[in-house]
Amino acid sequence: MKLSRWLPCLDWGRRYDRASATQDGLAALIVTLMLIPQSLAYAMLAGLPPVTGLYASILPLLAYALFGSSRTLAVGPVAVVSLMTAAALAPLFPAGSAEYIGAAMLLALLSGLLLAAMALLRLGFLANFLSHPVVSGFISASGILIAVGQLKHLLGVSASGESLRQILPQLWQSLPMMHWQTLLIGLLSLAWLWWARGRLKPLLQRLGLSAPMAGNLAKAGPVLAIVVAIVAVSLLQLDQAGVKVVGAIPQGLPGLTLPTLDLGLALQLLPAALLISLVGFVESISVGQTLAAKRRQRIEPDNELLGLGAANLSSAFSGGFPVTGGFARSVVNHDAGAQTPMAGVFTAAGIALSVMLLTPLLHNLPQAVLAATIIVAVLSLVDLGSLRRTWRYSRQDGAAQLATILGVLLIGVEAGILLGVGLSLLLFLWRTSQPHMAVVGQVPGSEHFRNVERFAVIESPSVLSLRVDESLYFPNARYLEDRIGELIANRPLVRHLVLMCSGVNLIDASALDSLEAIVERLRTAGVQLHLSEVKGPVMDQLRRSSFLDDFGGQVFISQFQALQTLAPQAAQQPLEHDRQRADAQPHSEGKIL
Repeated sequence: MKLSRWLPCLDWGRRYDRASATQDGLAALIVTLMLIPQSLAYAMLAGLPPVTGLYASILPLLAYALFGSSRTLAVGPVAVVSLMTAAALAPLFPAGSAEYIGAAMLLALLSGLLLAAMALLRLGFLANFLSHPVVSGFISASGILIAVGQLKHLLGVSASGESLRQILPQLWQSLPMMHWQTLLIGLLSLAWLWWARGRLKPLLQRLGLSAPMAGNLAKAGPVLAIVVAIVAVSLLQLDQAGVKVVGAIPQGLPGLTLPTLDLGLALQLLPAALLISLVGFVESISVGQTLAAKRRQRIEPDNELLGLGAANLSSAFSGGFPVTGGFARSVVNHDAGAQTPMAGVFTAAGIALSVMLLTPLLHNLPQAVLAATIIVAVLSLVDLGSLRRTWRYSRQDGAAQLATILGVLLIGVEAGILLGVGLSLLLFLWRTSQPHMAVVGQVPGSEHFRNVERFAVIESPSVLSLRVDESLYFPNARYLEDRIGELIANRPLVRHLVLMCSGVNLIDASALDSLEAIVERLRTAGVQLHLSEVKGPVMDQLRRSSFLDDFGGQVFISQFQALQTLAPQAAQQPLEHDRQRADAQPHSEGKIL
């Protein structure tokens, strides 16, 4: 196996030049300015000291650059994973305590090990169990839950909980104790960040700046809010007036340290680590594939698993917490012109310099400003309109999405996503347990067969053609038996039943037993079973059993051939121009494909 298979950096590293370094450096500068306030804010969201957010933005970026396949994905703390971290740890330890920090590192370790194991075993398909409606509902509900949870920092009150049922009553009861200076700082920060998000770039362009430069400066809006807030608190001594600030932040790079190695705690955190791994991978791979497609690049899911696994392991050993690829930062990184993962390396260097030089200046940073940063960031993730669109298209998917949203908001993060995934799988099994089956007939003058209820077609009284539009497996095997029994009972003249298998991609052992039972029942009724348009892989599977030797019927390459053979008097020949067109097409060798 080539080493570059697991180390994509060997591929792009050979072609790395000064021009790429310049573009990566510029992108890193912009992402660093964006990542500093986000790292501090998301650490606070996770219930950790703010500096851990900076720690989680150094070594994980270096590790991903080695193993990740995306050229522009920006790895680090993200809102949803931070919320899931808090949800997993809050019931166990006091937020911010040494035990809590150690457990967060252990959670990152478990997540890293799970992701790396999934990469080596090529189990990326497990993320497919998180359907898009469920993920969309989970992210939207998480955004709402995060935003509501941060209101306590804007109001300067205390409130906690894992759901709206717990948080909202506490916020309501705490309103009389609201701290007006904190509220003013929070509201001003919210107003500035919201305005800067949509209006700052056009204003800078009107002042004469180019569109790229204006966009890059607009991304630094949170940094300006932090600077102004720190200056205001320092000059007016608002911290002594009751405004809660970040406080002392350790200066210097994190040392390598072991997470809490407690087997009992690890087993307790394992389900949460698995959910964090899957959600983080789905979010990361979605962003990575979207951005890669814009440059006609491609990413490897197994490499992404390994890259994210290495990033989380690095975070675990450097005092951090679970990380993944962030949507907003990755888009900024892409738009700023990042060419390779070296942009992440440069970003890590920028964060490291900040930890060494700037942390003393953050002492008077109000927590309300970080809360405002989180609220503005997560509300952009909320898309409740998706629920309406999904419901209109598929009520089953809409039900799963709605269950996820309500579960996250009213019960909790982990329970919500498990509820959505479980309901999705149950609805899938229910839907496929009653597959669409259509009695078909020949379209006059052609070799095509269509549903008798939708088209004017020709049927043979002695041949029943039944098209099955679903794979045959254990949930629908009995339904197939019942449906065939009903159709035969209502058609006394039928002597042949042809199962048209163009939509069948699988016949499992349960369905094979049902087919054998159907053959016996049909024989007692004087009807012979036949198959048509069986796909190659399904035919290969049937050949590994004795079914084809025992069922007594034939396997036809097309439904038209079946009707020609079994009821030649009923088969209508295609029109002359259709025959000429068919004759002009290259013919196969008779293989079933």
